[in-house]
Amino acid sequence: MQSVRQVHLWFRHERVPLPALTYGAEGHLVEWKLPVYNTILHILTNPIYAGAYAFGRTGSRISIEAGRKKVVRGFKRERKDWEVLIPNHHEGYLSWADHERNLGLIADNANGKNPMSRGALRRGEALLAGLLRCGHCGRKLHVAYSGKDGNTGRYNCRGGANNHGGDPCISFGGMRIDRDMAAEVIERLQPLGIEAALAARATRSRANEDKRAQVELALEQARYEVGRARRQYDAVDPDNRLVAAELEKRWNDRLAVVRNLETELEGLTASPAVDLTPADRERLMTLGADLERAWSSAGVLPETRKRIVRTLIDEIVVRVEDNTLDLVIRWHGGDHSALKVKKNRSGQHRWSAAGETVDLVRVLARQMPDKAIASVLNRSGKTTGRGNGWTKSRVCSLRSHNEIAAYREGERRDRGEVTLDEAAAALSVSPSTVRRLIKDGQLAASQLCKGAPWIIKAADLERPDVKRAATARRLRRPRPAIRYKNNWNYNEIER
Repeated sequence: MQSVRQVHLWFRHERVPLPALTYGAEGHLVEWKLPVYNTILHILTNPIYAGAYAFGRTGSRISIEAGRKKVVRGFKRERKDWEVLIPNHHEGYLSWADHERNLGLIADNANGKNPMSRGALRRGEALLAGLLRCGHCGRKLHVAYSGKDGNTGRYNCRGGANNHGGDPCISFGGMRIDRDMAAEVIERLQPLGIEAALAARATRSRANEDKRAQVELALEQARYEVGRARRQYDAVDPDNRLVAAELEKRWNDRLAVVRNLETELEGLTASPAVDLTPADRERLMTLGADLERAWSSAGVLPETRKRIVRTLIDEIVVRVEDNTLDLVIRWHGGDHSALKVKKNRSGQHRWSAAGETVDLVRVLARQMPDKAIASVLNRSGKTTGRGNGWTKSRVCSLRSHNEIAAYREGERRDRGEVTLDEAAAALSVSPSTVRRLIKDGQLAASQLCKGAPWIIKAADLERPDVKRAATARRLRRPRPAIRYKNNWNYNEIER
């Protein structure tokens, strides 16, 4: 679970009691109860838990204040300063290697105590939080969230600015680097997918057995406490009612604890762990074979992905070069690999309109106003960065963001350009005739995309060959057949 706090929360959520010493009139008593944070921390950091004997882990300091001796006891010593440390002294609950790994993980989770620590897992969508280190100044990168839902992460190095008042170092969005690093992790984990699926099945079947064993231990201790309380009650003088009543109350309290534990144990025994159904088993094995699908599954929490990444990656050193992020990935085990990730240019983000759309608006803005531009973009199938259709206000916002000037009435005429309809009026033909002239190559014109207006030079309409071609097509045009008094008459037009 990667942190002491998460282990503590698991014990509380599963209602698993742990033994704790209580101090009272009877002396030291062992009481089974839900643990507090310090109980979990002391167990995980005590060498006795890992089968080692240690002495001299704490010491005292003597100082002189106001002419008097002051003794401070109980401060922790470094391991090298312990007086005695004997590994494998007795049977432990875990190996010394696992104990060392736990201590390293606990130290790595301490934010602010060590500049090289990664820090504990935190909430948020940023996949690489705590793993990135600036390749320019050597400081850790931090995450800042923004956006409508507060889930858009951005990595930044501001240690120099915060500590020394200097300029911010580097900063970049987290979407692309998280996506590319996830692909790197999946590529290396893919061969282990089936093995992980089998391990998940084994863990599921073992979880209920572990919890039942823990309750059995707590019940055994509770029954011992009941027997001890009964013996104390039997040994008291019956005439001493004050003491007898107190001992009777303690006996009843311990009997209640036994009843609760017996009920819980019966429930765990009566409802054993349900094995996976064939459909669930098949789905689990499918996800094991296709790790990318499992990674992007809707049921996977960001914390789970972060734990997986931290299991493989120790640290990532990142440098910003132009519009590229140069990454050096340090994997657990000592291997290194390099990766380049494209960085958004200033002003770009995932909701930015496509570059070809911006180029199209840049050209259309020299020919028509925003409302007409929106119609052209919609007819050509172009959408905004969020997948919406175009409106006049959205076109205006895009122009303002990209510093594109608005269309000025009459600027086409100043450039000597005419539209299709204006060209048809000048040549005394229909717009469809002008299209045929363009298609046949008799009239020069350009169109940026389908649905965009044709750009025709007014000077080309004055060319003799263009005028002759237009006149020939006008004279060749057949007279339309007009129906008149239920008969076809090609010489008269009904008015």
